[in-house]
Amino acid sequence: MAAPAASSWKSRFRALGPGILMASAAVGGSHLIASTQAGALYGWQLAVIIILVNVLKYPFFRFSTHYTLDTGNSLIEGYASQSRVYLWVFVVLTVLSATISTGALALISAVIIKMALPSIALSVNMLSVVVLAATLALLLLGHYRALDRVTKVIMLSLTLATLEAVAVAASRGAQVQPGFIEPSPWNMASLGFIIALMGWMPAPMEVTAINSMWVTAKQKLDPSNYQDAMFDFNVGYAVSALLALVFLALGAWVQFGNGEEVKLAGGAYIGQLIEMYARTIGEWSRLLVAFIAFACMFGTTLTVADGYGRINAEALRLILRQKQRSNRAVTVWTCWSVFSGLAVILWFNSALGEMLKFAMISAFLTAPVFAWLNYRLVRNTHKHAVTPAMNALAIAGLVYLVGFAVLFLLNLSGIWA
Repeated sequence: MAAPAASSWKSRFRALGPGILMASAAVGGSHLIASTQAGALYGWQLAVIIILVNVLKYPFFRFSTHYTLDTGNSLIEGYASQSRVYLWVFVVLTVLSATISTGALALISAVIIKMALPSIALSVNMLSVVVLAATLALLLLGHYRALDRVTKVIMLSLTLATLEAVAVAASRGAQVQPGFIEPSPWNMASLGFIIALMGWMPAPMEVTAINSMWVTAKQKLDPSNYQDAMFDFNVGYAVSALLALVFLALGAWVQFGNGEEVKLAGGAYIGQLIEMYARTIGEWSRLLVAFIAFACMFGTTLTVADGYGRINAEALRLILRQKQRSNRAVTVWTCWSVFSGLAVILWFNSALGEMLKFAMISAFLTAPVFAWLNYRLVRNTHKHAVTPAMNALAIAGLVYLVGFAVLFLLNLSGIWA
């Protein structure tokens, strides 16, 4: 099937897929938890950080689609062409992240189900098994087409439900108590929280490689021209960025300044958010907010398990110097994400928080390396040149990523506390 020569609204909407998947992969921990906590703790003050980080990371996420469309190769093939050292670093990070991220997301999804439906007899661990079994069944039986369709439904319903919740909260107004003193996030004590907010906003940098694999899969099934595929990317990225601000508003209008201490642990915080909505807006909103939380987490679980399966299979192919990646390899690595994530839940549940923190920090510290590689790869393509404005934004983004990584390391070592 050939890609359409001319772009039209019909062809643009037909191209939608990888960008929506990317948005779904982004709205889990970074949006539902970090963005909402930012609003709960600091009101609207960190909106500027959310906007800035989405703008400065935009080129590197865009380059994943750009490079794949121009060359027909995945970003991981590009990394391997630069140096096999980059490939090995990427593999180590993604194999660990596949386990930690899938396990954490499935566990939080199960916690949300238990909070919303406490009468269910199953334990949280057993509900985690159910979530991961549903994830594996969808991915193995339906492959990319099923993932594409299910994710579009989840993202549409999630967006509409979140906008409804924010509209209701806005109509009630802020819940700030008399005499409340607004805390400032602009100090070194808040740096750890801001780093966590930025590290996975809109998503870890390895998601650019996952997006590259989704673009490859989409182009094989239903080819699009460059303009239409970039439209899909821009829609997905814009939805992700706007939802980050919407989730900030959820926290700012319902929790900021209400006199109750904000819980920072992911599962506990979601429970607190649901309870506050029920108390502030009405008991009817409990299921609405629970649905939003579950849609976020289950959609991200689906996309993460599929995405890590694809990039780990691709990386192994390149390490073994095989010409083609088999569907069987993708299946095996998808199963790795699911079963190793389940093992972490069942046997190392108490360590999951620390493992997730490690994954977030490592993703943040390696982000400048892979951002630079994405930039370097696109600079070497010739079909669609990087515009001067995009080039300037990419350089600004690299300065930002390197600068904050150095600042974080200085703070962590105690040199600049």
